Amino acid sequence: MPRNQTVKSYVFAVGRRREAVARVRLYNAAKAVINGVGLKKGDIIVNNKPIQEYFRFGPYAPIYNKFILSTGISGKYPLSIKVEGGGLNGQLDAVILGMARVLDKLDREKFHKILRDHGYLTRDARKRERRKVGMGGKARRKKQSPKR
Repeated sequence: MPRNQTVKSYVFAVGRRREAVARVRLYNAAKAVINGVGLKKGDIIVNNKPIQEYFRFGPYAPIYNKFILSTGISGKYPLSIKVEGGGLNGQLDAVILGMARVLDKLDREKFHKILRDHGYLTRDARKRERRKVGMGGKARRKKQSPKR
């Protein structure tokens, strides 16, 4: 093997939603070391925090837990996720899409039908509508015209 080539011990995928971008790494090894922190099977780290700590707000937990349970990856793979941009809701959607894509890359025959049936592989393309000139600072609002 050439000197500048390294063996990747992970599978990589990107998930996007609105302005949020999530870069997901699923490690093949039982243990992985990221930034000096050891990850074991089942650990999901988002921006160097456990997923429960990063998405603390109550309604977010059932969303990612449903994904983990429906795919059956609980306690099987260590995942490292870097997410940036957008708000927490867009970031969570980007993370779930990234995790779905990485599982699809890892074992297409096992995961593809489950992910497709639950709608996890579908990218939500809706974006914020841009502001138009002469609309009083909003996308669709018209300026009020004087009556007299």
